[in-house]
Amino acid sequence: MSYEAIALTMSGGMLAMLLTGQRIFAAIGAISAAAALMLYGNGAIEMPFNAAFKLFNWYPMLTLPLFIYMGYILSETGIADDLYAMFHVWFGRLRGGLAIGTIGLMVVISAMNGLSVAGMAIGATIALPEMLRRNYDKVMITGVVQAGSSLGILVPPSVVLVLYGMIARQPVGRLWLAGVVPGLLMAGLFVLYIVVRCRLQPELAPTVSEEELDMPLKEKLKLLKAGIVPFLIFFFMTGLFLMGVTSLVESSAVGAAAATLAALAKRSLTREIMEEAVRKTLGISCMFMWIILAALCFGAVFDGLGAVRAIESLFITKWQLEPWQVLVMMQLSYIIMGMFLDDTAMLVIVAPLYVPLVISLGFNPIWYGILYTITCQIAYMTPPFGYNLFLMRAMAPPEITLPDIYRSIVPFVLVMCFALVLIILFPQIALWLPDLVYAR
Repeated sequence: MSYEAIALTMSGGMLAMLLTGQRIFAAIGAISAAAALMLYGNGAIEMPFNAAFKLFNWYPMLTLPLFIYMGYILSETGIADDLYAMFHVWFGRLRGGLAIGTIGLMVVISAMNGLSVAGMAIGATIALPEMLRRNYDKVMITGVVQAGSSLGILVPPSVVLVLYGMIARQPVGRLWLAGVVPGLLMAGLFVLYIVVRCRLQPELAPTVSEEELDMPLKEKLKLLKAGIVPFLIFFFMTGLFLMGVTSLVESSAVGAAAATLAALAKRSLTREIMEEAVRKTLGISCMFMWIILAALCFGAVFDGLGAVRAIESLFITKWQLEPWQVLVMMQLSYIIMGMFLDDTAMLVIVAPLYVPLVISLGFNPIWYGILYTITCQIAYMTPPFGYNLFLMRAMAPPEITLPDIYRSIVPFVLVMCFALVLIILFPQIALWLPDLVYAR
């Protein structure tokens, strides 16, 4: 069997196992182990040992449990509830103001969490019932929560970008900085869409009554305190890192400590919440470590096969595709896979192939990491098996049906596709900030 056939068999076998519902790390690890034993014999037993030590020596890995812990502390202790109350009052008089405030809430939660699940949970349990109670159109606001929560994997401290940096061997700091402007751009496009649509169809988003908003300016300014804590956490976590005061790992420790202190100051951190946060953090962190360990083994086998050179030869020599055509094909493959798999599985499957290919074609791997992440956001919201669609179905009130959820994402997916095209055409949207900071 040729090396190309072995590579295709490995990829196809892993995809088939994932579609059967097997755990991601088990599917990847089983295929990697079987291929390694068949190709290299008894010497293959060294591969998991070397991969494990490579993983344990990768210090940015320490950021994962710290960021995950920070997100759970912030979401469980009610800090997000206070934030939404602030957005509710300050944006209530604007047509569609609560939907705009929800996007703002999602951006802030993303900047404190790094995962889309936390934003989805907060949006579905806090923002969605409140907007439904005020007669907002249920289809539109369902799309707002899904689109806003997807920003969690793009805005720093994105856990997905940390994983991409580990697997693609790229600096996480640059990836974080590269996600800032595209994340804010996408949030701005969501807000613009909401404003325009609510102006054209005012019945979709009634304004909040004057009785609820009629409060002294002093009370309104008091509500702004809800934004001070998230700002301080984000500053101490990300700002100190960008100024060179703390390293990446130190910034994650600062963020986790700041979130804990904020919860203590709010007097909402109980023993039960702490135990639950630690238990969930341990579970998710272990899951990520097993996945990365399996991915390193999978990548080692692929590198040994020369699969990257084979794929490059197929695209460039045999099919005579231009580099931009290859890039478009890679993005389309992400969207197709995203209909069935989550972002981590997609990254593990294609990173060993795509990242070296991207570099050999002359593209910037940092820029490509942002393209990958945005495409994951689109895939999250693409039927039939988009990850966010089923999360929303599980968390949404009974009056929101699955057809409502499917219809809600159409305009937001189009907005995200537009943002993706902009960043493909103008790479400096993603690269300007990291180039500026690291030039110092």
